[in-house]
Amino acid sequence: MDEVSELREWLGAIGALTAAVNAGQGLREVLDLVAATARELLGLDFCGVLVPDTARANLVIAGWSGLTEAYVARVNSDRPVRIEATADVGAPSSQAFLSGRPCAVSDISREPDFVWGGVAREQGYLSMLSVPLVTASGVIGTLNSYRSTVHEFGAEEVGRLQLLAEHAAIAITSARVLDDLRRQHDLVTRSERIHERLLRVAVQAGGVAGIAAALHDLLGRPVLVRDSRGEELAAAGGPVEAGDAGPWSPRAELVRESGAHVVADVVLTGEVAARVWLPGGPLPPLDRRALEHASVVLSLELLRQRTALEVEQNLRGELLADLLAGADPSAPSVRDRAGLLGHDLTRPHRALVAQVVAGGKPAPPGATQRAVAEATRLAAGVRPRPLVALYRGDVVALWPDGESVDGFRRALLTARGVDDATVAVSAPAVNHAEAYRVARGALAVAAHAGQSGATITLDRLGVAGLLLQLGDPAPLCEYADRTLGGLVAYDRDHGTALLETLRVHLAAGLDRQATAAALTVHPNTVSQRLRRIEALSGLDLRSARDVVDAQSALVVLDVANGTHAEA
Repeated sequence: MDEVSELREWLGAIGALTAAVNAGQGLREVLDLVAATARELLGLDFCGVLVPDTARANLVIAGWSGLTEAYVARVNSDRPVRIEATADVGAPSSQAFLSGRPCAVSDISREPDFVWGGVAREQGYLSMLSVPLVTASGVIGTLNSYRSTVHEFGAEEVGRLQLLAEHAAIAITSARVLDDLRRQHDLVTRSERIHERLLRVAVQAGGVAGIAAALHDLLGRPVLVRDSRGEELAAAGGPVEAGDAGPWSPRAELVRESGAHVVADVVLTGEVAARVWLPGGPLPPLDRRALEHASVVLSLELLRQRTALEVEQNLRGELLADLLAGADPSAPSVRDRAGLLGHDLTRPHRALVAQVVAGGKPAPPGATQRAVAEATRLAAGVRPRPLVALYRGDVVALWPDGESVDGFRRALLTARGVDDATVAVSAPAVNHAEAYRVARGALAVAAHAGQSGATITLDRLGVAGLLLQLGDPAPLCEYADRTLGGLVAYDRDHGTALLETLRVHLAAGLDRQATAAALTVHPNTVSQRLRRIEALSGLDLRSARDVVDAQSALVVLDVANGTHAEA
């Protein structure tokens, strides 16, 4: 199913929930419809909606799909889900209800304290996921999914059930209003119209700006939508000064007053993806509900955008991988793919290769992906657009010649979880694979030279920068092997550090005391190592000529290793 069809299916199902409420169906029918909708959309074996009993001591199954009447009756009468005093103990449903966060059991048979094991076996399920039904007034129950097999619930599956639960909570709350307060029918009808209008904007690809404009028209107040970074996504009706909404909590109200503002959280997969800001005091009940609906519709729109961005980034990564593998950028198929993504790769480009660091080590995948996103955000403002993607664990970009690369490293450093970054930049080239080879080699040479945490251009590497631009690294490897091959082999076979000792000794100006201090060893140990170095290499470190040969060979070795690693 393509993205548009899937979005229409979800919007249709959500619309069906709203329509069922406004058609006057009772609470029980709506609860069953919620369970059936979740079961159908997510392909579940069973699904149940649990709500507190009148004493708020237990959670009971009030709506279900796929479960048997006998199972429901037995659980509700003999073994209702007890609501514990705290959220860190008890049944998954109790934990989800109290914490406002999803709780899953992947294999019930491995949970010795799972008190419903008997009825679970009778019903035939082995895993379950419980997500809270959260409304502006708090958690009203849980939406439980059950599978007949052992199953690990992934982040995407949890996020989808959470998203559905957000809509289901609105439908259930509305059904309760209809059951308990029929006299407020006008209020609910108008609310449904507002929700339909906002959904219509989303279906018609109005985007965040369209939803903001519709909300402004409904409420008569200026509207500002900001993402989690604080950047403006849309505004309508005039300027709005956003305040401090404080940290988000799953048990906090979706809409709340914050000083001279009203703010609504837009929650996506358990995190605040954006916030809606309105100036002025508290909202009337209907306007407050409209803002709640807008928040949920915005979450759907942001999910659609996020999915589209992930698909686009995957396409960029595939294109970059093909180019770095030697694909001809002038070939019609490659040229057309690049053009659709906004790239003109027939002109010279610089290759930028960046390694991002967190805590002194290569950054974890999540932080690296965020660094790619920040670099992509920067590239979006450059024309023709640079090609940015993740390649072999590094952030790699093909940057059009003539466009400044000064902001690239700064963009990487804005990514959450990234402490530092080293960026190597090649000379302009039409051969993208060759430009990448040079930049990746420069990154390796810079690491050996201790030039991390900076933007490295070839001229900063001196002779090494010139050598990196040799098209064939084989002569470099041969020269380095003739001079230092014996040391490399000895270190490899015996686990020693002769090559590193030589490097440090030359950097210390041939001062054995300074070398010993740098290596944290005794000077006699340095003397022994230097004698072995001379014996294995044939170098005389008292000879100025041999010292120059050793220094040159180390540079060549670094360059050879850097280029050979990506050959």
